[in-house]
Amino acid sequence: MAEALALQQNEITEYATYKAIAARMKDGKNKRILEKIAEEEREHYEIWKGYTKRSLQPERFKVWLRILMARLLGFTFTIKFMENNEATAQENYAKLVDEVPEAEAIISQEDEHEQVLITMLDEERLQYVGSMVLGLNDALVELTGTLAGLTFALQNTRIIALSGLITGISATLSMASSEFLSAKSEGQKDAVKSSLYTGIAYLVTVALLILPYLLFPAQQYVPALVAMLLTVVVIIAAFNYYIAVAKDLSFKRRFLEMATISLSVAVLSFVVGLLVKGVLGVDI
Repeated sequence: MAEALALQQNEITEYATYKAIAARMKDGKNKRILEKIAEEEREHYEIWKGYTKRSLQPERFKVWLRILMARLLGFTFTIKFMENNEATAQENYAKLVDEVPEAEAIISQEDEHEQVLITMLDEERLQYVGSMVLGLNDALVELTGTLAGLTFALQNTRIIALSGLITGISATLSMASSEFLSAKSEGQKDAVKSSLYTGIAYLVTVALLILPYLLFPAQQYVPALVAMLLTVVVIIAAFNYYIAVAKDLSFKRRFLEMATISLSVAVLSFVVGLLVKGVLGVDI
């Protein structure tokens, strides 16, 4: 009974979540599919209610949290995240198949949900993942190397932040304009949007990487460098997790690949910074 109640609670919460996300969409394929899935979740709830004889309300906080997630990260990521978490629920369904004949039909419908969701994904922001990857990856590689090189060449967090900020903003404008010209030359009608996604991804990454140098005192450039490198790893992990969930890609392979490139460039640039400082005899 405890497991049946937990599954019943999950179904009514899922129902409320799908309905809330669908309610914020314009009429179209995505909205219709989400409403269909919501209705199936409600039917599953009614099946469990027939066994438990209890009425349950959706977990409002969980619904609110998922709606917020959908607004910030997109409905595709949110729904995929929800479906991935249903693996545990399906295991619980399997345990109750002998006692609840309808459980097997529910498992089958839950599997169909995932297939439907895969075919319905046409969210705008996911169409520009390539542009976001371009901006993010370029900013990570270029600015990580630049800041690492400047850290031991200048040995002052304020001067490093100033130099990095000027370099980062210039590189943002350069990258966005290059993406616009590239998309335009390929005949893409959305060249402006493509360049905006690239530029925003680049600029946000620049701001996050420079932040440690603004927070640490002027002479604590080593802790600032360590904090910047940790920020790089966190950004790479967060972005690749988002892409892995939303587009069903391998998280581990993409994360290790991007992290290895960015950190390797940082180490090489660090060495270059020391060499240049020694050769030129610059001491700040």
